[in-house]
Amino acid sequence: MRLAKTERERNRELAHFLRNRRERMTPSQVGLPEAGRRRTPGLRRGEVAMLAGVSLEWYTYLEQGRPIHASAEVLESLAAALRMDAAERRHMFLLAHRQPPPEKPAPQSEVSPALQRLLDELGTSPACVMDARMNIVAWNAAMYVLQGDLKGMQERDRNLLWGTFMSADFRKRKGDEWEEHARRTVAQFRAEYARHVDDPWWSDHVQALSEASGEFRSYWERHDVLEYSNARKIFRHPLVGDLTFEYLSFRPLDRTDLRLSVHVPLDDETKAKILKVLDGLNES
Repeated sequence: MRLAKTERERNRELAHFLRNRRERMTPSQVGLPEAGRRRTPGLRRGEVAMLAGVSLEWYTYLEQGRPIHASAEVLESLAAALRMDAAERRHMFLLAHRQPPPEKPAPQSEVSPALQRLLDELGTSPACVMDARMNIVAWNAAMYVLQGDLKGMQERDRNLLWGTFMSADFRKRKGDEWEEHARRTVAQFRAEYARHVDDPWWSDHVQALSEASGEFRSYWERHDVLEYSNARKIFRHPLVGDLTFEYLSFRPLDRTDLRLSVHVPLDDETKAKILKVLDGLNES
């Protein structure tokens, strides 16, 4: 009985949400003429049904809170018809399916000026922003100490997974920790891969790396999965030697498709070494 009541409450909440969003829209916002007087604000149910490619009867039932199932494809059509933003789309899926919507293929991500300023203010803490595909899309000056000249790299070489297996320089900098790093990075990539199974970029990337690296192929075949976690890391810089860090990783609340990764120096010696490398770059 309690489960049935909960479902009715969920259906009613979804119905109210859809009606509210429909009444907020104007015909001009969705490319429809404003012809004729409207007794109620916003779009008509028939207009939403037409835009979403569903029948008026079915959409009416949905707005009435009846116990009908809406597929992910139909919910996506409704989100597009009602011009929902990411938060509204997620809310609708949680009400209808009790789970967030599937991830959409992400284009090359850009960070806000505020997020870039945050990176720059971190000073001697090498930091970067990665998208879901592990592409490094923004970084600070100190990141040069760990990854080299990111600005001068090809886009694929700025992918953390690709660079882990294909960059001899990065492998040297990881030293004895490379194997553990490689295992962890592949497991994290596989965990994210499950959220993007409909995006061909992921399978193409795995195929290209599998052909280029037998080591990657062996790690991939283990099917290990791992979420991002904090850890201590050591990098071996060719000029100043070992650098030790506490690694932190988290998502900005307003851009959950991105991940901010920060390497916090564990001691003053590491800070001094980073400053020495950066000073040398500024002089050259």
